[in-house]
Amino acid sequence: MVFDRGGWNQDLFRSLIKDKNWDILTYRKGKTLDVSESSFQEHTAKIDGRDVSHLLSETRVSFLNGELNLRQITKLNENGHQIHILTSKEGPPAVEVAYWMFNRWRQENYLKYMKEEFELDALAAYGTDPADPDRMVLNPDRKAIDKELKTAKAAAAKLEQKYGSAALKNEEQERPTMRGFKIANGTEIGKPLRDALEKVTLLKERQKTIPKRVPVSATKKEGEKPVRLRVETKRLSDSIKMVAYQAESSLVDLVRLHYKRSEDEGRTLISSALQSAAELTVSDCELRVTLAPLSSAHRTQAIQAICEDVNKAHTKFPGTELVLRFEVAEAKVWP
Repeated sequence: MVFDRGGWNQDLFRSLIKDKNWDILTYRKGKTLDVSESSFQEHTAKIDGRDVSHLLSETRVSFLNGELNLRQITKLNENGHQIHILTSKEGPPAVEVAYWMFNRWRQENYLKYMKEEFELDALAAYGTDPADPDRMVLNPDRKAIDKELKTAKAAAAKLEQKYGSAALKNEEQERPTMRGFKIANGTEIGKPLRDALEKVTLLKERQKTIPKRVPVSATKKEGEKPVRLRVETKRLSDSIKMVAYQAESSLVDLVRLHYKRSEDEGRTLISSALQSAAELTVSDCELRVTLAPLSSAHRTQAIQAICEDVNKAHTKFPGTELVLRFEVAEAKVWP
């Protein structure tokens, strides 16, 4: 389980590790002494088809009076800054652990890409099923007070900035004491600032009385039963979309061997090829798929190279004895 610094919780880490079904991976939070630069060594590996190289140092650290013992893998950046990574996972080399941590953002990128390109959040069915009335959800009343408090804090901060600016520009010969400054600016800046800070305090007190999460039944009108959209159809459609994404990812891995800009444009290239026009030709033993050329010669050549790689598998079209064969038309004029 990968945590960013916002998820730092030593008690939670201990509980997960004690369960013996989990390992944790996270950045170390808080002030930490730097590791001696003489302990760093270059670690290299090929992971997910990429050449990975980091200057790393590894040691062991403990927390909670020795109840939580973790590997600490530290990366040294070119500017001398050190990044400390903690994990309970034993076995994988340090460079692999660092790769996992530094690529945690792929989760967000994956969901963003699936939403935009595969419509992962699209509505698949309009039917509903009963929902668990005790399921905990975000409290809508808490959301409203949080928004109001955020606005009040912003207003108070703006007035504090104005007050501080006025104090900085105060001419000592005119008002040599802070008391004199407060008297001079009390009505124009001081009172509005005090009122704003008092409002923030009151809102914070109100916020404490409103729970963050409540049972879903508490958010419904009297007599209204909690429901949810039917999940069976959506689960099936989402599964198909995720399998399609994995197939696309496998092709992106193949294109790295034939396309120099694969890190920046590989997925776009594959997506364009999959959406291009194609001609199907069936013979006694073969199903030939002839793709339309892409927008440029080097992109077409990269896709042709992938076709040749895929053809080596001699994959048969499901339910038949027809061998799938892929190629790109070089000279044919497409509509």
